[in-house]
Amino acid sequence: VSTQSTWGVQTWFNLRRKMAVFGVCVDLSGTLHIQDVAIPGAKDALNKLSSLENNGRLKIRYVTNTTKENTHDLLSQLWALGFTCITEQQMFSSPVATRRYLEAHNLRPFLLVDPKLKSDFQGLRQDDPNCVVLGLAPSEMHYERLNEAFRLLMSGAVLVAMHKAKYYARQDGFALGPGPFVAALEFASGVSSKVIGKPSKEFFNTAITDMDIPSDRCFMIGDDIEQDYWGAKQAGMIPILVRTGKYRPSDEQPGADGHCPRVVDSFSAAVEYILEHINTQQTW
Repeated sequence: VSTQSTWGVQTWFNLRRKMAVFGVCVDLSGTLHIQDVAIPGAKDALNKLSSLENNGRLKIRYVTNTTKENTHDLLSQLWALGFTCITEQQMFSSPVATRRYLEAHNLRPFLLVDPKLKSDFQGLRQDDPNCVVLGLAPSEMHYERLNEAFRLLMSGAVLVAMHKAKYYARQDGFALGPGPFVAALEFASGVSSKVIGKPSKEFFNTAITDMDIPSDRCFMIGDDIEQDYWGAKQAGMIPILVRTGKYRPSDEQPGADGHCPRVVDSFSAAVEYILEHINTQQTW
């Protein structure tokens, strides 16, 4: 067999092998857990998915807009809930992406964030702020702090929103997300926000690029019809909406493209859907 023929066979083999690999992006809050309670069946389903990653058949990334905990505390919480297969290297969070954005644009933040999250911004200059950074921060969303942010915006500061979710799910019911507060500052100041996390296409593309898998072979599992489902679809992914967390029946209405979303009951059902899809798409 000639060297050229051997090279051609090897190239073909490598291409087919790469084509057989899928990506899976997973939301956290409302999809795997709600506060300190795991969604039923989620732990076993994630372990099943993770075993395929260990076998090289897929890659997993966790894309989250959670802004109430720093990365270390969030990972510790997930491990305590039994999701021990999740690693820090697999995490793509809007706070981490926000810090990168601030560093890239030489921005000095006025932080309207939960006190537990401030450690993720240590080392950044925060004197004489030229931007307002807003995340989910119930203890910070009072008149004096919001007014301070408003005055900075009126003086030319940039408004950076980690995300603009309208609400999220807690064990005691739905709760306001940062979106309404971002909208209030936008309305009062006339300054449009730069949204860093989901549903930003840039945010999804960061995870897709890290997996090195074409977007149309990447799944997204989440409970938010806007942030997770339509955001992922705009990024060219295969989105799956779960009927847990902040899901509402009205989420199943057709989108702007006229198509109804792909919806399953839970994360475990989403994993089964993905496994079936992968098995039918294998070309070995």
